[in-house]
Amino acid sequence: MTLESKVEKVEILFKKLEHEIASFNLKANLHCLSSCGKCCSTPNIVATSLEFLPWAFHSFLEGNAEELLEELKNKSSAICHIYRPLSLVDTINGKCSSYKYRGLICRLFGYAASKDQYGKNRMATCKFIKENQQENFDKTSELINNGLYVPIISDYYMNLSQINLQQGTTLIPINIALKLALEEVLHYYAYRPLPDGLKEIA
Repeated sequence: MTLESKVEKVEILFKKLEHEIASFNLKANLHCLSSCGKCCSTPNIVATSLEFLPWAFHSFLEGNAEELLEELKNKSSAICHIYRPLSLVDTINGKCSSYKYRGLICRLFGYAASKDQYGKNRMATCKFIKENQQENFDKTSELINNGLYVPIISDYYMNLSQINLQQGTTLIPINIALKLALEEVLHYYAYRPLPDGLKEIA
C-alpha cells in the first residue's frame, strides 16, 4: 500500500468518526470548554503512529516535516508537541496547533465510550465535562444505557488496525508517535517522486 493510500484511508476513518460524533452530539450536547487543554497537557497520552500519518504527510507538503522532526528529537517534555499552551505558566489552557490533522485519540476522547468490566458502554470524558455539564452528561449516560449509539474507542482502533496492523495497534507515547509518522513520510519520499507530481514542497 502506498503512503498516500494509507493517509487517505486514515482520513476516511476520521471523516466517518466526525459524522458519527456529530449525530451523537445532537442528543448528547456535550462540548469541550473553550481554550481547555487539560487533556492535551497530560504527559502520559499514548497513540499510534498511524493516526498521525495524515498530520505528518500534510506537514511534509507544507515543508515543515524536517523542522518538526528535529524539534521532536530535541524535545524533553512528554506533553504533545502540537499542543500550544496559552503561556509558560498556564499549560492547562491552550489549543491544538494542527486541529484539522489531530490524531484518533484526540478525536475520540470526550465524545466516545469504552466498555466497562460488564461490557456496558461508558462515556470516556474528562471531569470538567462531567462537573460543568453534569445534567447533559447524566442525560447522555442514560440515553447510552437505553441504546443511543455512541462511537466506541476500541472499535475505532480496530478499524485503524485494519489499515495497517502493526502501526494501528502499537500504542506509544504521543511524541514518539509523531516522530515515527514524520520519519515514515520523509523516508518514503527520499527516493520517490513527490505526491501528485509536485515538483517541490512549500
